[in-house]
Amino acid sequence: MTRAEQPGQPETEAKPLDFIRQIIRDDLESGKHPSIVTRFPPEPNGYLHIGHAKSICLNFGVAQEFHGKCRLRLDDTNPGRESSEYVEAIKRDVEWLGFHWDGAVRFASDYFLAIYEYAVQLIRMGRAYVCDLNGEQIREYRGTLTEPGRNSPYRDRSVAENLSLFERMKQGEFPEGSCVLRAKIDMASPYIVLRDPVIYRILHKSHHRAGDAWHIYPMYDFAHCLSDMLEGVTHSLCTLEFENNRVLYDWVLDTLQTPHHPRQYEFARLDLGYTITSKRKLLQMVNEGRVSGWDDPRMPTLSGLRRRGYTPEAIRNFCAFIGIGKRDSQIDMGVLENAVREDLNQRALRVFGVLDPLKVVITNYPEGQLEEVLAQNHPQNPDLGARPLPFGRELYIERDDFMEHAPKKFFRLSIGHEVRLRYAYLITCTEAVKDENGRIVELRCTYDPASRGGNAPDGRKVKGTIHWVAAAQAVPAELRLYDRLFIKAEPDGDRERPFTDFLNPESLTLLSRCMLEPGLAKAQPADRFQFERQGYFCLDPDSRPDRLVFNRIVSLKDSWQKINAAPSPSQK
Repeated sequence: MTRAEQPGQPETEAKPLDFIRQIIRDDLESGKHPSIVTRFPPEPNGYLHIGHAKSICLNFGVAQEFHGKCRLRLDDTNPGRESSEYVEAIKRDVEWLGFHWDGAVRFASDYFLAIYEYAVQLIRMGRAYVCDLNGEQIREYRGTLTEPGRNSPYRDRSVAENLSLFERMKQGEFPEGSCVLRAKIDMASPYIVLRDPVIYRILHKSHHRAGDAWHIYPMYDFAHCLSDMLEGVTHSLCTLEFENNRVLYDWVLDTLQTPHHPRQYEFARLDLGYTITSKRKLLQMVNEGRVSGWDDPRMPTLSGLRRRGYTPEAIRNFCAFIGIGKRDSQIDMGVLENAVREDLNQRALRVFGVLDPLKVVITNYPEGQLEEVLAQNHPQNPDLGARPLPFGRELYIERDDFMEHAPKKFFRLSIGHEVRLRYAYLITCTEAVKDENGRIVELRCTYDPASRGGNAPDGRKVKGTIHWVAAAQAVPAELRLYDRLFIKAEPDGDRERPFTDFLNPESLTLLSRCMLEPGLAKAQPADRFQFERQGYFCLDPDSRPDRLVFNRIVSLKDSWQKINAAPSPSQK
């Protein structure tokens, strides 16, 4: 039996392992763990974003690769900011990305009683005390990186007094902010996180699951490690901002001598250019009406990317491409967009959509006649077949595809020049009709009846090819063209100005006069199309039978920088 066939090992060794996968492999081979257990533990205080996708793909991915288990746990220790809406959104996003958690969804609140009892145990051990300092005073007493902290005047309370006070905190006798429970560690520790950190605080707020049963709630750092332990997690994978907290994670479990001790490993978070991933700031934009909601297609949330038309496969490919490392670095938005283009290029059917219509009348085409031409659904995949397109005397083409006084290298339509209507005929423009303001409103053209299919019977060469839709059968639609939400790669990196100053005023462009080929009237929200020469689009949930609305998922090429500056996953 080869290593690839052995239970508990990855199925392939073709690609070098990142450092986390190497740690897991070594742990399994040494017998340290018979199998692995990971978890994805977001706080239900907002919608998941693209940064979470990296953690989801890692935690669920290594569990799949090493035949282990990954659990979904919501670390719901802050009732003032959490809700069932966020819980359901998190579950929906994880499933949409293509992952399934082990067993039922878990919550930190499932363990509130156990965590409370561990806090009582610390008090009995003389390793925790109730402190009456307020938040500002606690920060002042904590010291700095170069100066040790000072002991709280309440640090030497007796065990009996601390137990009594903590019970009264639990019963709701004290107002919020009047006291906290702190771990008693070392106010001179070089790790500031170990200078008697707060592990419980008073919150008289209703919890989305526990209701009003609790008046005290554990701090994230205290609840997180104990929840990992209670669930049998073997590898606690988190981003680098939690690296300094690892000493507290270990102190809690070591001091309590818990029966199981997970190990925390940190990796670089996903820092994507031209966006922000702070849930607090994303919520601010939602509350201030700067976006239409958490699922606004300009948002970096998974619900926003899903509505825009991104595929879960593209996001998983993107996460695999950027990999897992130990050093933070910013990823250009173009890398994600290229991953989306590469995925949609394979799956999206090709269709015709005219974004800025200009009417064309073919004067020598018989009035009242209608015929059908065949158009390929995907030029690189003949198995996807072809579709019939209606063709008649009156058409729409893109306004940009005509120029009255064209330069020499303009190979589209101009007066006296011939162009190919894709899959249909060769036409020549004879006249441009203008309104009273001099704006071109209609083109008069002739066609070559012998050129059906777009090929000249005499072999003459026609360089230009443009798309079109038949006017009588065209489906009107609104198109929403989305661009990057910010004009600055690091919008929250300026200390002098708020991140909202860098919002892109052109992040959304509405086109309300678009004309589409008739088959798109039957499009479904999950359908994705390449509008030839225009970009990739999908139907928006706002769409109605009498008012089609399509979102541009991504353009056909990166308009912000050269493609080779942001390689696609296949170019790695």
